[in-house]
Amino acid sequence: MTMKSTHDSPILVAGAAGDIGHHLTAMLLAKGHKVRALVRREDERAEGLRQLGAEVVEGDLTDLASMHRAIEGCARIYFGMSVSAAYLEATVNVAAVARHYGVEAFVNMSQMTVTQMSITETTPSPQHKLHWLAEQALAWSGLPVVTVRPTVFLESFFLRLAAAGVRDSDELALPLGNSKTSPISAVDVARAVSAILDDPASHIGHVYNLTGFESADLDHYARVFSEALGRTIRYRNVPLSGWTDSLREFGLPTHLVNHLAVMAELHAQGRYDRMTDDLFKLIGKTPTSMYDFVKLHAAEFTPSEATA
Repeated sequence: MTMKSTHDSPILVAGAAGDIGHHLTAMLLAKGHKVRALVRREDERAEGLRQLGAEVVEGDLTDLASMHRAIEGCARIYFGMSVSAAYLEATVNVAAVARHYGVEAFVNMSQMTVTQMSITETTPSPQHKLHWLAEQALAWSGLPVVTVRPTVFLESFFLRLAAAGVRDSDELALPLGNSKTSPISAVDVARAVSAILDDPASHIGHVYNLTGFESADLDHYARVFSEALGRTIRYRNVPLSGWTDSLREFGLPTHLVNHLAVMAELHAQGRYDRMTDDLFKLIGKTPTSMYDFVKLHAAEFTPSEATA
């Protein structure tokens, strides 16, 4: 069975201004789909989506009227939201409106740690709990749900949270202990979601756990950074308390800092040492390697001539 009707109606991409959402929008447009890109505010990212050819709508995922405007006329939905204390409210609000309009596919972006959770097992992260509860609510909703659970993103711990240390001190300075991890690129996750939304019928009811190219420890990844950048990069396992203090000084919300701290603790416990072939099954390609990721973002890891 295939679903081909959606070329005539737009696919809603919630969280379109984020890493996954932006790439997903471009991929779906390239396949000939119409895309309605939902953003929180009008800014340069929204304009970039419009330049790609998307219909851009501004709205709040927790606002009922906003979701009616966003979802009406869409047959397929991608639901993604950044780490937020309002995540569960947003999920249920979007799901309620999606059910009202009778969508044919609802792709939910969750987290792979949910795989290790149950009615009796949780983590200290409020965000992990919200993801688990959101999955329960979607299961109860009767919606045609496809669940995507990626592991940690390359773009978060290995770019945004690591670039300054690599650039300024030749250090991969992270509180991840000595255990292994298998980070994945947001681009690869977008490719997986694009494949699902292109023809979702066979994916309804499935859960896809997505991991990266390999699972390795941080000393290994430091050597990969060294090879890709052409200079020696060393891993420094920094104390968690000082790391979270620095995140707060940068102005990150407490809910996000607490979530990142739990992720770091779970890394140190070996909970991110996991590998699947789900991505390959979906897109027929191996995940982006750390080497290729670092080469792609080399400028962000390299001192400028003015500061060298």
